[in-house]
Amino acid sequence: MPGDKSWKVGFVSALVALIATGCGAEGRPGSAESSPKATGTAPARSTPSPTTAPGPPGALPRPGEVGRVPRPSDGLPPVISSIPTRRKVVFLTIDDGWEQDPGFVRQVRDGRIPVAAFVTRDAVEARGAADPTAQGGRYLGAGKWDYVREMREAGVTIENHTLTHPDLRALGYEGQRAEICGASRLIRRQVGTGPWLLRPPFGNHNTLTRRAAKACGVKALLLWTATVQPGGKIAYQVPDKKLRPGDVLLLHFRPNLSRDFRVLVSKIKRRGFEIGNLDAYLEAAGVTR
Repeated sequence: MPGDKSWKVGFVSALVALIATGCGAEGRPGSAESSPKATGTAPARSTPSPTTAPGPPGALPRPGEVGRVPRPSDGLPPVISSIPTRRKVVFLTIDDGWEQDPGFVRQVRDGRIPVAAFVTRDAVEARGAADPTAQGGRYLGAGKWDYVREMREAGVTIENHTLTHPDLRALGYEGQRAEICGASRLIRRQVGTGPWLLRPPFGNHNTLTRRAAKACGVKALLLWTATVQPGGKIAYQVPDKKLRPGDVLLLHFRPNLSRDFRVLVSKIKRRGFEIGNLDAYLEAAGVTR
C-alpha cells in the first residue's frame, strides 16, 4: 500500500540520520569526545589475554613415583644407568656431536621431546678424523657450536662428554680433570649454562673419574641400558630384548639422524612408553644440581 511504503521510507531515513549523528559525536577524528586531550583519558584498549609459558618437555614424575638413587658412601658422584621407576617411561640421550642434522632439532622443538646431549668438543668442532660411525654424514660439523645452541634453544640439555673422547681410565687424575673441567668450561662459555652430568666415553670410568668429575662440578655419571643403532633399531642389554621402565637410551649423532630419530620415537610410543624429562626424574630420585 502507498501509505505503508511512505512510512517505511520515513523510518529508515530517521534511523540513518540518528546513526550518522552518533558516529559524528564519537567516531569522527578531531571531535571533542574522541580526543584523549578533551577527556584527560586515553581510549580504552583491549588487554591481551595472558599466556602461560609451557612447562618442561616430556613426562614429569608423579608424587612418590621415583625411587631414590643410593648416595655413594665415598661422597663422590653416583654412577647411574637407569632411573628407579615402575612407570612406562624411558629417557633419550645422544652423544658426541658429529652429524649436525637440522631435521633432528626441528623434531625435538616441534614435538617438545626431552633429550640430553652429551657433547664432545672435537666432534662439535669437527676436529680431526670423524668417528667411524659418523663418517659419510651430510652435516658433519655443519653448524659447530651454533648447532649446539640451536639444540639448547629447542629444549635439549647440554651435558659433558669430555673434550677429546679419550678412554678416561688410561689417564691419571690430572688428565681426567683437564678433559672434564675443560669441557664444562667450554660448554658454559658456548651455551650459557654449565653441564651437571658426565657421560664418560665408552662408558669407561674409575674412581679417579668420579673424583675429577666432582672437582669439575659434575653431580652424576650417566650411563645407559640400551643403544640405538642405524634405522632406529634398539639394541638391548637385557635377555628379554624389551624396553623397561626407567631405561636410558643412547643415540649418536650419525648419518640419517633425523630419520632414525623419527623411527625411534614412533617405536617408543607404539610400545606404550612415554619419554621422560631426565632432569626432573633425577631430581625426584635425589640427584640435584
